[in-house]
Amino acid sequence: MNSFRSLMEWVGIAFDATGVAVIAIGALAATWRRRVRTSEPGASGVRQFRQEFGGAIVLGLEFLVAGDIIRTVVVAPTLENVAVLAIIVLVRIVLSLALQIEIEGRWPWQGHGFGAGGAAPCTQSTAATAAPRAHPEGTPP
Repeated sequence: MNSFRSLMEWVGIAFDATGVAVIAIGALAATWRRRVRTSEPGASGVRQFRQEFGGAIVLGLEFLVAGDIIRTVVVAPTLENVAVLAIIVLVRIVLSLALQIEIEGRWPWQGHGFGAGGAAPCTQSTAATAAPRAHPEGTPP
């Protein structure tokens, strides 16, 4: 049992190291791409940089939370450690939500398009005025 806990401690550390590496590599990659894309206008390039770097931070935070969960639940499952984990996870969730809103300009549960499903609603007036589609010969419309 002691070797299992030791192994899980190393797995948790590996997740933490992966999370830090994802953030660091993401920062370097976003910076490199920003320097390569110097021909883009300032605001557009900065927005792209922030989206790429923010995405790396969000992904890195997921690995860091996973490492904390593994170490807390498997290695030292005391009530105090679980309470500390709950606070850490809550802070990281708020940070991830804030980053997601900053990156995409919308809440995570909103669709990418007009409605919650991500597609523009089809109304009778838009359906009636839509142009007919061309179909290959011999296939029904």
